[in-house]
Amino acid sequence: MTTTASSEPVRTPVPVVLAGARGHGRWHLENIRRLAEEGLVRLAGICELEPLEAGELEGLGGPEQSADFPALLESTGARIAVICTPIHTHADLALAAAERGVHILLEKPPTPSYAEFERLVKGVRAADVACQIGFQSLGSHAVTAVRDLVGEGAIGAVRGIGAAGAWSRDHAYWARAPWAGRRRLDGRDVVDGVLTNPLAHAVATALRIDGGDRAEDVAGIELELYRANAIESDDTSCVRIRTAHGDGRTGEITAAVTLCAERPGEPYVVVHGESGRITFWYKQDRLRLERDGQAPETTEHARTDLLRNLVAHLADGEELLVPPERTGAFMRLVEAVRTAPEPRPLPAGAWRTEPGAGGDGSARRIVAGIDDLVAAGAEELALYSELSDGSGPRAPWAAPVKVPVTAPVKVPAAESAVKGAGA
Repeated sequence: MTTTASSEPVRTPVPVVLAGARGHGRWHLENIRRLAEEGLVRLAGICELEPLEAGELEGLGGPEQSADFPALLESTGARIAVICTPIHTHADLALAAAERGVHILLEKPPTPSYAEFERLVKGVRAADVACQIGFQSLGSHAVTAVRDLVGEGAIGAVRGIGAAGAWSRDHAYWARAPWAGRRRLDGRDVVDGVLTNPLAHAVATALRIDGGDRAEDVAGIELELYRANAIESDDTSCVRIRTAHGDGRTGEITAAVTLCAERPGEPYVVVHGESGRITFWYKQDRLRLERDGQAPETTEHARTDLLRNLVAHLADGEELLVPPERTGAFMRLVEAVRTAPEPRPLPAGAWRTEPGAGGDGSARRIVAGIDDLVAAGAEELALYSELSDGSGPRAPWAAPVKVPVTAPVKVPAAESAVKGAGA
């Protein structure tokens, strides 16, 4: 960083290495491009098994490419590593960066097990580097707006928080990589299920709104895992998480999600109050406040990019939005999914096959009536096995699994104040 007598400090763009630039990594590549155009970062390197073509890197200054992540960090002088690789590689790559003093933006889920999460947190702390977990929805200013509305009593006492996600994925999605849809691969945990990966934001966002996002806040978990597709992991699931706060408050979060929707829609979190409700469509940063006796109010909110926030943390000490310990409760869910019985295959009569939306000939499986079941779960704060239409169960294929919850685990703070770390 340099200064002039007549201007604000001029900061040198922060050198960034991106590990995993294909698949979802393309989003990170474009995000780095946006921030590079603002002069905040510089793409110094890309770690991929197959190098990117020149056209994919147009305007990014010819970053160094290598499949050797540690060597690339050292040769480029990277200060930040963005890691968007298979779930079971997260901890090792993040710790490789930490050991070299490189700060980290790590895709969600952080790790596939709680033991790996503890190893990650301890390693990051010992290295005194900053680590941001890539739950992009937690950068939405709407999260703070919801918490403020609840704190002001806008909807009365909170009865519970529901989360709903009805997406669709075709067979090509599960065939895109060897680890896709797997619970484990070559003896290593992966845990790539609907709750822990594609619709993980629904649960993580609800936990942040509840204020129970740390590991020690989780008091109980009830879990139901199902699959319509021929995969190992769950593609249609629900969970109830009970939280206990230090001030004596308790919370209840019920999330119902699927990748087998009939009519895919925007996922959302809904806060149920005694005198109203707040619905948050977290991908759109949009809120709707409904209060008894008043017209609904809809507002749209800004969002702080997590890489931008990490750069500001290093340069100015701005608080990290998603340090690892603020994902501890979510990792308790990941561990519950990992150790739960194998997802229950849905009977053939519960699903059907239709052409996928991509027009590439790939088919998708659809669970009959699942869109309504997902919405009902979030509305009634009920698991699939608890939903009834008065004459019988609405999801006759559903059966509960009780997941024991061990004593709360306190995870030490993982982010660092990074003394003197000017960008």
